[in-house]
Amino acid sequence: MTHVLIVGGGPAGLSAALFTAKNGLETTVFDTDGTWMHKAHLFNYPGIGSMDGSAYMEVLRDQVGEFGVESHEAEVTDVSQDGDGFSVTTDDGEHAGDYVVLATGANRDLAESLGCDFTDEGIVNVDVTMETTVDDAYATGAMVRAEEWQAVISAGDGAAAALNILTKEKGEHFHDFDVPETAEELFGNLIDE
Repeated sequence: MTHVLIVGGGPAGLSAALFTAKNGLETTVFDTDGTWMHKAHLFNYPGIGSMDGSAYMEVLRDQVGEFGVESHEAEVTDVSQDGDGFSVTTDDGEHAGDYVVLATGANRDLAESLGCDFTDEGIVNVDVTMETTVDDAYATGAMVRAEEWQAVISAGDGAAAALNILTKEKGEHFHDFDVPETAEELFGNLIDE
């Protein structure tokens, strides 16, 4: 059983995967590569002057891969609670985990089948940490927003979910903040010179 199951491999899902895997949680991402980013060009993403959305996704996938994220190119057909955790069903089988992060863009079907509450606007009801009304289940990006669909907002949602998961796992408020000395010591092989 993995710690974190992430459904969706766009900016929200991969941002969550980056934070959880970097901090020692076994993380699995399920994705069909249908992200809107393939139709995007980034001019308004912090730190990126200009980049094709598909090129950005390739960089992000490589980055999470370096931290050991397991990726499955598979469509998730169901997400359900399974005892103290969750079960994700794909055409290649079932996968169990302690937490689930839904990062499926505006598609809210899995959140509905999981039993998450929705607002009067028809979006998934989450708190500031992106946790839904189902404990340990998170929703991110366009499924929790009526209109604000930006890659940078989605990535922030994924990071918020990941930090809350890490807080629960560590038993205290968790902050992912590296300083140069720590980064060099822990991740020297991943640092660009």
